[in-house]
Amino acid sequence: MKKVNKVLYISQEIFPYLPESEIANMGRYLPQAVQDRNKETRTFMPKFGAVNERRNQLHEVIRLSGMNLIIDDTDHPLIIKVASIQAARMQVYFIDNEDYFHRKNTIADENGEEYEDNDERTIFFVRGVMETVKKLRWTPDIIHCQGWMTALAPLYIKKAYNQDPFFKHSKVVYSVFDDEFKKPFRSLFAERLLLEGIEKKHVLQVKDKVIDYVALSKLAIDFSDGVIQSSSRINQNIVDYVKEKKIKYLPYVQNEDYADDYVRFYDSLV
Repeated sequence: MKKVNKVLYISQEIFPYLPESEIANMGRYLPQAVQDRNKETRTFMPKFGAVNERRNQLHEVIRLSGMNLIIDDTDHPLIIKVASIQAARMQVYFIDNEDYFHRKNTIADENGEEYEDNDERTIFFVRGVMETVKKLRWTPDIIHCQGWMTALAPLYIKKAYNQDPFFKHSKVVYSVFDDEFKKPFRSLFAERLLLEGIEKKHVLQVKDKVIDYVALSKLAIDFSDGVIQSSSRINQNIVDYVKEKKIKYLPYVQNEDYADDYVRFYDSLV
């Protein structure tokens, strides 16, 4: 059986750049564990304003920055920063943009009100990762998406980037956590997703309906090769949908050595 050698992690949160949480801890320790199993990894997260650049020694990677991404007919400069987790011998790449990621918090303001443009921030983050991986000239066997802010990656990989040599043969894994957002995305979200290769029929999950956490998760599942339940309890609608779609599914792994189960799951997809 063919073995996975290269894994790209797209994570919503990573400790220690953001406080410890289920997603942040997995974003930190899973890539290290997989790397310790002789796999090559790359890891990306958004450069939220809550990330302390000076303390964490982030610096801009000039050769990767400078591109503009167009969202809703507006140009948004893509800035790439990088930092190292020395104890893990692991680099983390950050997707940055002044319009989307320079506010003080992550997905909600200091009063807990979720940002209205989280839909566009999600688009920018995922597209920024895709373009940066191309610039790195790195071809992942597995792309593992963690957190709802990564939910668009399966769609983009399978439809907008499916002929790109860097992603053509990549398998996509989507991890579902207990991390539901509360404020539905705006009604124009489906139109903003359209790119060459992405047609209206591909985004029916989020067109002309309430674009909530379940709808976004279903869109991710539609274009994933495998789904992992990464929290002990998740929305039952999502579990039922995975079973209905007959997609490869790894239930919640309770033991501390979950990385072994994850790597076996990766291998089963290639």
